[in-house]
Amino acid sequence: MTFDEILTKVRSTAQKVDASGMGFLAVQVNLTGDNGGVFYVEVKDGKINVEPYAYDDRNCEVTMSLDDFNKLIDGKLDPVFAFTTGKLKVDGDIGKALEFSKIIKK
Repeated sequence: MTFDEILTKVRSTAQKVDASGMGFLAVQVNLTGDNGGVFYVEVKDGKINVEPYAYDDRNCEVTMSLDDFNKLIDGKLDPVFAFTTGKLKVDGDIGKALEFSKIIKK
């Protein structure tokens, strides 16, 4: 799967989430590997935005391989397991990273 396909998949999944009761959340995702890249997911004013850019004023930064991220959003990789085994690295607010995982999982 390519970075663009992952971005499309995350956008599609995020559109299905009711963010009306959610507070502000800004997570930058760094995908490593051959087809890696950077994007962010922002929850603001009850809307979710997913854009292929770095986010300077983020709550946290999540870094993992593109393949593992694909498994995560498909529900084949538990985010807590990924974190404890080092497949998922979080820089910043871990609680916000957990909120983020609920948005992107199918």
